[in-house]
Amino acid sequence: MVRRHELTDQEWELLAPLIPRAATGRPRVEDRQVINGMVYKIRTGISWRDLPERYGPWKTVYTRFRRYALDGVFTRALQQIQAHADAAGDIDWLVQIDSTIVRAHQHAAATGRKGGGTGRTNRNDHALGRSRGGLTTKIHLACDGKGRPLAILLTPGQRHDSVCARPLLERIRVPRTGLGRPRCRPDQVIADKAYSSRGFRAYLRKRGIAHTIPEKTDQRRHRLRRGGHGGRPPGFDRETYRRRNTIERCFNRLKGFRGIATRYEKTATSYEAAVTLASFLLWARSV
Repeated sequence: MVRRHELTDQEWELLAPLIPRAATGRPRVEDRQVINGMVYKIRTGISWRDLPERYGPWKTVYTRFRRYALDGVFTRALQQIQAHADAAGDIDWLVQIDSTIVRAHQHAAATGRKGGGTGRTNRNDHALGRSRGGLTTKIHLACDGKGRPLAILLTPGQRHDSVCARPLLERIRVPRTGLGRPRCRPDQVIADKAYSSRGFRAYLRKRGIAHTIPEKTDQRRHRLRRGGHGGRPPGFDRETYRRRNTIERCFNRLKGFRGIATRYEKTATSYEAAVTLASFLLWARSV
């Protein structure tokens, strides 16, 4: 029987082939039982120590989660399900990018107090920064036209969106199921005014990516003030831009996981693994 907040049989079939298995050693807790514990943890946001006993020892679940996070298991699982969707023509390459700020719980904010390093350095290393809400992390996300995550980037909460636009798009790598290089180039990018800069528009044109980004008021005013030397206004399709709400709905679904809506993980590696696992589940429930 599948309990609430646990993997369905279909989701487990997609994830099971990518779980590392030891050829030798003592018998261990079943992989599906442990993965269910991880899903339950990020879905409810409880402490690792408070995991129900049906998932096995909490330390076993945490140790494997940390090991899988460092090994990139969930990243490979996400790429594989994206590859199968792309081969079936199921990915809408009208890509939307945006970001959302997540408050860091006091347990996550304690990172760096031990070990001799300065708090400022360690917070930056673990994507923790100061913004209006206190210590926060910003999740930069690229999703396809159906609202499913394609790429994830974590930064401190005060980092501006436009600075992270290029690194975020460069993280889009959907492997081929057969021969060929991964697909990295969207057909079109939709973004809000935070991404309206000449540098980013030039980067998109250089890569041959169409884009729909509204022009900032001050940029428009400056262009008009220069007259003929201000250049032509950037193209903007209002009908296409109306589809930008798709990424907002994607954020809503991700933040349905309480362990994503509030950051409890101390390290950026663990928190990114949690976001990636949640993204994999969104994909698994849509294919």
